[in-house]
Amino acid sequence: MKSLITLFSLLVLLSLLLSTITTAQNLIEKTCKQSSETNPNIKYGFCSSSLQAAPASRCAALRGLGSIAIRLVRYNLTDTRCETKMLLKNNLTMDPFVKSCLMDCFDLYSDAMLSVKQAMKSFNFQRYDDANIQISSIMDAASTCEDGFKERKGLVSPLKKRNDDAFALSAIVLSIMNLLQKRSQY
Repeated sequence: MKSLITLFSLLVLLSLLLSTITTAQNLIEKTCKQSSETNPNIKYGFCSSSLQAAPASRCAALRGLGSIAIRLVRYNLTDTRCETKMLLKNNLTMDPFVKSCLMDCFDLYSDAMLSVKQAMKSFNFQRYDDANIQISSIMDAASTCEDGFKERKGLVSPLKKRNDDAFALSAIVLSIMNLLQKRSQY
């Protein structure tokens, strides 16, 4: 009898755990679906795979997904800034134009690092308008970095994917904040 009660308890616990994971999974899917339908800068697959990759997303509410998305932006910025620094350091025979573009990108991403830290603070205090401005400046930094390389016809940015990801992750943050603001109006 005791083992039957233990087995039943385990089944209930497992059921609750699976329900929580399914609910969080549904929230990610719903959030990314709404975001990709209302914002052409957000692709559903990128949104859902990015948010699902964060372990804490499995049990996060919408505000938690917003925090996770901002952290993903910060990780992207940190990694892109590091990659830019390594490209500058390791390519001694680099074309002067490319070097100039990379130096500009390094500066832009350095400034963006400050913006993302401030955006997280603003988000945590539910100052979404301030966070929106700060996240938008990160999108501008990624676009400006990419645009610098486009000034020379035929030149492909070595940071293209990273710039695109920074832009897309930032768009996801803005979309989540928009959803949160809509919720708080009711």
